[in-house]
Amino acid sequence: MKQSAGLLLWRRISDGEPLLLIGHMGGPYWAHKDEGAWSIPKGLAEPTEDDLLVVAEREFAEELGGDAPDGTSVSLAAVTTGGKQITVFAREGDFDAASMVSNTFEMEWPRGSGEIRRFPEIDQAKWVTPAEARRLLAKAQRCFVDRLEELLS
Repeated sequence: MKQSAGLLLWRRISDGEPLLLIGHMGGPYWAHKDEGAWSIPKGLAEPTEDDLLVVAEREFAEELGGDAPDGTSVSLAAVTTGGKQITVFAREGDFDAASMVSNTFEMEWPRGSGEIRRFPEIDQAKWVTPAEARRLLAKAQRCFVDRLEELLS
């Protein structure tokens, strides 16, 4: 089974409620979608990679264009979906979402055109409340918001 790992960065605001950093999936399929079109910065582990936290930190840097802030990471465990297992770690810290610059991928677009175009993996990042994260995140990733809130309570 394929392994994927991500880093859910969070920070507290003045009233104590956390804000979570999520990214809008790039490419033409997600361009005009909002609900369910956001993701925790994550990506696939190579078959030889055993340390999923290292994978999560690498993917954070690739998808957001900057290293994750230093800090203690806590596993939010894993969920299996679509033939892969996603493991997410939570870390308190800050990141300038407005300055993110994602890596890119190539695909034929429009389909059947023979034209290869380049798209960002993440085209936007923002800080959201847990309630907003539950609405925006891909369905399989919403459980990580619940797990983080349990951890923080």
